[in-house]
Amino acid sequence: MPKKTFKDLCDLAAKLRSKTGCPWDRKQTIESMLNCIEEEVEEVAQAIKKGDRENLREELGDVLFQVVMIAQIAKEKGYFKMDDVIKDIDKKIRTRHTWVFGKDKAKTAEQALEMWRINKEKEK
Repeated sequence: MPKKTFKDLCDLAAKLRSKTGCPWDRKQTIESMLNCIEEEVEEVAQAIKKGDRENLREELGDVLFQVVMIAQIAKEKGYFKMDDVIKDIDKKIRTRHTWVFGKDKAKTAEQALEMWRINKEKEK
């Protein structure tokens, strides 16, 4: 099987939601996806607690696909696109990690966490 990309995953969600896709997937709304993503996140948590790395890999894929599906629905509704989600999280992570992408210094995890909190507070 050829290597799959994030775009392939987004295309898969679009296909499932298309007229030639899956009736169940087409019926879903952002609100109806809430239960699905909560269940998948709980399964990730259980895999982590059990130290089940093989199952963790699968469950992370399930969570990722839930995110992609919700973003696909949002795109169809004209709310935002996946590119917007990616742009926003990239900006947030870079803005909050000023010791990595800026001039601040953090030598310990505790210092990094404190700067994260300070930078997060600055956003508000």
